[in-house]
Amino acid sequence: MTSARTDPGSVLACGEVRTCLLPTRDPLDETTAVRLLQLRADEPVRVSRHPNRHAASPEVLTGVDCPLPADTGTRMRAVGTVRTRAMLVEGRVLQSSAFFSLADNGTDRRRPWGHYLVRPGLLVPVGRLDEQAVARGFLLGHRPGQLDIGSIAEALTARISRHQVLDHDPPLTTIDTRLRWTAVRTLPDDPPTVLFTTYRDGLRTVELRLPPDTAPGAAAGLCEDLALHDWLLTTVAGKLDGLWTGAAADRTGLGTLGPLVDHLLHLWMPRARVDSVLHPVWEQLDAIPGYGRQWQTLTQRIRDRLALLALRALQEVPTPSRLGNTL
Repeated sequence: MTSARTDPGSVLACGEVRTCLLPTRDPLDETTAVRLLQLRADEPVRVSRHPNRHAASPEVLTGVDCPLPADTGTRMRAVGTVRTRAMLVEGRVLQSSAFFSLADNGTDRRRPWGHYLVRPGLLVPVGRLDEQAVARGFLLGHRPGQLDIGSIAEALTARISRHQVLDHDPPLTTIDTRLRWTAVRTLPDDPPTVLFTTYRDGLRTVELRLPPDTAPGAAAGLCEDLALHDWLLTTVAGKLDGLWTGAAADRTGLGTLGPLVDHLLHLWMPRARVDSVLHPVWEQLDAIPGYGRQWQTLTQRIRDRLALLALRALQEVPTPSRLGNTL
């Protein structure tokens, strides 16, 4: 394996995360979740029960040999493998994640596949590589014929969603999100930073600057955590947006708010499985966009609305004196 770079500004890793509600009526129990995510017979599904239930599939490698995205339009070819994995949170939210790192030095010719297979998740350039052009181009999106790891992640989501244990009758309708990310190395003493951008079509882009010794898998884990909590915020805020008020809308309100309480509100646990060195990224999102404050506001709105619905329901229950007058 090629040694890690130490020069600031070099690309550490790139990836994409797809997040969606698992297409089934009830959350899966642990045994069924393991069955769903058993993508390989030679490696087990990793299950964590604290602070919440989280299952992660074995990683699957996808071989690629194609040009890399580049905002300059320059053709830059790379060969290697993309790492892909799936996660299930509390048996309810499904994520598929695909990512790769870039080799320190390229080669002047393509090597046999064995050379790349022993370097999982590493793409080796063939010829000259402009890392910054690749990072910018990756966030902009691929062109026809270029590397498209979003499709690799989406294929894994589709594969899992076809599993026979799923009934395809989800308790609420939600949008799927795509989080595309790049991680660039900083100087050793610089803190990690993040630039998070949201688009209307479910796309998010994340530009990270991370310490030079950060493992690509740790960067991917951070972005999977960001993608999960962004999806939760997007879903809950979308359900509350335009929700009717007043007694006439009580039945509609309960039908909307009930599934949020049953299936999503308890999933908010940022940084639960993020490398502690990368926790400052979440602190930045809490300090500037205020993601944590926004979530607290949304959940309080839901609790207040449900309390109001309960109060109105009690007011509509006939009292004993009213019952006696009707006899």
